[in-house]
Amino acid sequence: MAGNIDLNVKDRLIRFLLKDKIGIRKSLLSLFSEEKKCNTVEIYDYLIKQGFNINYRAVSSMVGQMHSRLGILRFNLTNEHNVYTIKDDYLGIVKLVLTPFSSRDSISGNA
Repeated sequence: MAGNIDLNVKDRLIRFLLKDKIGIRKSLLSLFSEEKKCNTVEIYDYLIKQGFNINYRAVSSMVGQMHSRLGILRFNLTNEHNVYTIKDDYLGIVKLVLTPFSSRDSISGNA
C-alpha cells in the first residue's frame, strides 16, 4: 500500500515540475529539501535572490498548492507566518524527483 502512495506522490511531483516553465517550482522544492522549515517570507526572499520575478501573494499560492494538492508539506501556524516543512515520509521522494535530469523527457520517464 505504501508503494502505491509513494508512486502517486512521485507522479504528482513530476506533473508539478513539468508545468514549471521557468524553474521556480524546482527551486522551491530544492529549498524545502535543504531547509528544515521555512515561512513564506523566507521563501519569498529566497526566490527573489534566485532571480525570480514573483510577488509575495504568488509565493503563498504556490506553497498552498504544494500543501493541499501535492500533500507533501505540513504547516505550523505561528503568530506571524505559517511555517512549512516537508513531511518526513516524502523527503526522499522529493530528493529523488529533484535528481539532475538531462532533459524534461527523463523527468517523465520517457528518456
